[in-house]
Amino acid sequence: MSSSTLQAKSATQMIQPKSTAWPIEKIIIGTVLITSLIFFVLFLIAPLSAILSQLFVNNTLSEHSGISALFEYLKSPSILRSLWNSIWVSIVVTIIVIPLAFTFAYALTRSCLRFKGIYRSIALLPLLAPSLLSAISIIYWFGNQGAAKGFWNALGFDSIYGAPGIILAEIFAIFPHVLMILVTALTLADQRLYEAADTLGTSKFRKFITITLPSVKYGLVSAGMVSFTLVITDFGIPKIVGGNFDVLATDLFRMIIGQQNFQQGAAVALLLLIPALLTFTVEHHVRKKQISTLSARSVRFSPKKNMKFDLAMNAYVIVISCLMLAMLLMAVYASFVSFWPYNLKLSLLNYESALFGSGLGKTLLNSLTLALGTTIIGTALVFLNGYMLEKTKGFSKIKLAIRLMATLPVAIPGLVLGLGYIFFFNSPSNPFNFLYHSMLILILCTVVHFYTTSHMTMTSTLKSIDWEFEAVSQSLKVPFYKTMWRVTLPISLPTLLDISRYFFINAMTTISAVIFLYSPETELAAVAILNLDDAGDVGGATAMAVMITGVSLVVISIYYFIELWIKRSTHRWANH
Repeated sequence: MSSSTLQAKSATQMIQPKSTAWPIEKIIIGTVLITSLIFFVLFLIAPLSAILSQLFVNNTLSEHSGISALFEYLKSPSILRSLWNSIWVSIVVTIIVIPLAFTFAYALTRSCLRFKGIYRSIALLPLLAPSLLSAISIIYWFGNQGAAKGFWNALGFDSIYGAPGIILAEIFAIFPHVLMILVTALTLADQRLYEAADTLGTSKFRKFITITLPSVKYGLVSAGMVSFTLVITDFGIPKIVGGNFDVLATDLFRMIIGQQNFQQGAAVALLLLIPALLTFTVEHHVRKKQISTLSARSVRFSPKKNMKFDLAMNAYVIVISCLMLAMLLMAVYASFVSFWPYNLKLSLLNYESALFGSGLGKTLLNSLTLALGTTIIGTALVFLNGYMLEKTKGFSKIKLAIRLMATLPVAIPGLVLGLGYIFFFNSPSNPFNFLYHSMLILILCTVVHFYTTSHMTMTSTLKSIDWEFEAVSQSLKVPFYKTMWRVTLPISLPTLLDISRYFFINAMTTISAVIFLYSPETELAAVAILNLDDAGDVGGATAMAVMITGVSLVVISIYYFIELWIKRSTHRWANH
């Protein structure tokens, strides 16, 4: 064997870490992985299994049980009507929001607009507010006492309540989610393809059809699936502006809270789970087929100035941005109005009513507690799991089980997950029954609900970090946890910051996953919006929604400065 071959073999062994580790390290790795597996079994698999088991519980309200009960409920005209309403509303919203968001994303990525960052920030503002905010704003604009009710009637609509209101509110709430996906898809473009097309004299329309659309088709499908899933599983907007228009999410809430019919609630939960699982399967299949659109030789796309096109795109983004601001600013304005629409004097009456008059001041503190707890526990869990899966050897079967369960929560509607927690943790025979109605169970449920996106982000970052760090550490007999703390963690800080921000904002604004789990002591601000609206205090509900949005904006600002500090202190090498 030649010396060059020996050197190559030695280099390969250096890069690939040995499968053997110090006994104490294997014990630590195994303990962390088994603990993670138990966590997912207890807080994901067991609650979902509890929903299925409810179908087989004898119910005094029905003579059927098991699968026969599911099919019996499916024959009910009211459930079939709610199912159809949920499906067609989700399809209509998706059909409308995809072209709107695509055009906005196209303007941000393929034109020479000024102030692109400002326009994008405005378009993403709904992410910082509960989805209920758009529903409340629409009532102030087009409701029975709305500022623009005449305009809404002129369009041919009798009332904002029902399907039209749900569709309009969902468009505003879903728009930023779809926009982020499409901006990413349109950013990944190869300049060389467009230059070749220009050389051949290809028209702009033909370039759009033959180059642009094929390159973003998977992004379009993914955006469509996300839009459909978010709408069909949303609970807040139909609850506020749905009126007598029933959808599966509101039916599920009514059966559990109003009728205490848990068996039928379990059947509806399974119905709600089916479309979400189908869209997740389609999106996962599409993602596997997607190939890289950029290679090492690709040239990043740089738009050329075109006055007519740029003016048209500028006009479009201004219109959309104004509509977004109109929704947010109407809520802000209405929250200061003394008594809409009879006394338009600005005051703090609604804030006083929400915080002190209704005794709901603690709900904002509860939401902050939930957000902080979710951020700390969720971020730590995501990092530890990601590191164990991507940077350690052995325990392949346990790792496979964790990978599968880590990708499942994205397909589980929040209402379904929360219902599963009721059935599982509320059982007196469950040794974990003490968690029920506690703040901890709200935190753990929220962590599981938003886990998948964070997990995928973390594992993608860890995969991009060279294995050589671990190989060198092993050769120097350095424990893996020291390498994780001193090397991997600092490199991963920007990603961890994004993950913690994602957990915090979603925990502040979530409602579907926690609507069944709170107690009077752990009531959240987002839930208080619903309760205030049900009590007829729309002004107080608006004030609470605005306060949640304000807190989110402050936190985002803090994250921005932390991110600047991290970039300067830990990534100075990037500037050399």
